Amino acid sequence: MNLRKFFAFLGLLGVVYLLALQHGVFDHSASGAQAATREPPAVAAPTCDDTALTDAYRDHRSRVEVCGQGVIAKVLRDDTVGSRHQRFIVRVAQGQTVLIAYNFDIAPRIEGLHSGSPIQFVGEYEWNGQGGVVHWTHHDPSGRHAPGWILYGGKEYR
Repeated sequence: MNLRKFFAFLGLLGVVYLLALQHGVFDHSASGAQAATREPPAVAAPTCDDTALTDAYRDHRSRVEVCGQGVIAKVLRDDTVGSRHQRFIVRVAQGQTVLIAYNFDIAPRIEGLHSGSPIQFVGEYEWNGQGGVVHWTHHDPSGRHAPGWILYGGKEYR
């Protein structure tokens, strides 16, 4: 009987531990408020399937949630009209270029952007003849839009 109780107790501890992991109890990097910039998890960075991005460009579609990765081809001046955005052009694997617009009034500014650097992104694609624009590459404070992110220089920006 004592052996059964011991194994039941171990099973219960395992369930409690998994629930604690799921709810971030052991995540020491976040403070009281969710950290907007954080180190990526120890596991490999997520891989993006560029298919949705390629298809949206080919089919002239907009308002498509996309995930992409590539190399920064050019860093542009900030757009300071209205909400401020960092802007840069990314060349994705298929050779297509896409403009990334990242709102740094909502999320922390991405430091050290420079041409030739690898980058990953998630956001909403809007078609145009130059390759398109990906915006909503950050969280939505009102919670009405799917959150995007940028992975650059080993940091995740939301």
